[in-house]
Amino acid sequence: MTKVFVSGCFDVLHSGHIAFLREAAQYGDLYVALGSDKTVLELKHRPTLYTENERKYMLEALACVHKVYISPGSGYMDFVEVLDLVKPDIFFVNEDGDKPEKRALCAQKGIEYKVGKRVPFKDLPIRSTTAIRAEMKQTLLNEK
Repeated sequence: MTKVFVSGCFDVLHSGHIAFLREAAQYGDLYVALGSDKTVLELKHRPTLYTENERKYMLEALACVHKVYISPGSGYMDFVEVLDLVKPDIFFVNEDGDKPEKRALCAQKGIEYKVGKRVPFKDLPIRSTTAIRAEMKQTLLNEK
């Protein structure tokens, strides 16, 4: 079976994540490199809402996900060690995650690089963790 690889933090798991993961899984068995709590803090300058173990549990519960690894690296390319372990055929990203460094790494390792579109499922709204966190913050401010 074809191995498909994605990476991400998935801190506030939402319908946009599910659509992304399901799209990636159409190409084969889906392996996820999950950003650790430490990496999320480094990159987003905030602690996670859910711990890495809770995020791993939620992702593994999805039918479209074959296996989840917590990335041991740090920074934006924290997934490299997991990529080398999984040896995927395809590295799948969305438009936001499309970076020259990822493209170059995949070219160097002979991994096909695919960029998906951020398309919501059916008539659901487009979701992002940033937008959800902003909405939550505004709701809390309005309640005061």
